[in-house]
Amino acid sequence: MRLPRRVLPLAMAVAGAGAMQASAQVADAGEPSAEVDLVVVHKAARQLILQAGGRVVRTYDHIQLGEQPVGPKHFQGDGRTPEGRYTIDYGNPSSSYHLSLHITYPDSRDTALARAAGRAPGGQIFIHGQPNGTHGRVTGDWTDGCIALDDAEIEELWELVPDGTPIEIGH
Repeated sequence: MRLPRRVLPLAMAVAGAGAMQASAQVADAGEPSAEVDLVVVHKAARQLILQAGGRVVRTYDHIQLGEQPVGPKHFQGDGRTPEGRYTIDYGNPSSSYHLSLHITYPDSRDTALARAAGRAPGGQIFIHGQPNGTHGRVTGDWTDGCIALDDAEIEELWELVPDGTPIEIGH
């Protein structure tokens, strides 16, 4: 069952009024004629794309990845962002980063591959904003395997992407 994203806390909504306004414009422009039903990430192109009914409704450029961005995640601590099909299953409004959306990595295949190498697969992979307390955007690829956006972009994703939305992450 796909659940709508929780409304941003009032303080964030006031602070991010511009992002909320942009989010409303996307919906008002009729771009998502249906709710977002797929998130696609192209790591090499540094793009995160929202789709609804097979149509692209929003593209975010310049996403930031794990500190080792090339190749799929193999195990905990490798600094890579996973590749595969997962689900965005919940949002965390109180994370160490400006909002975060959890990705269901690892799946059984990821776990089996890591264990075959004698390692743990890792976990706690999210799409999130910048670290709390920073001003502006951290440069380069800096996450431990997550996908980072700027704070206004994650606020928009928070509103547009419901829990239960599939995500496809490719190279």
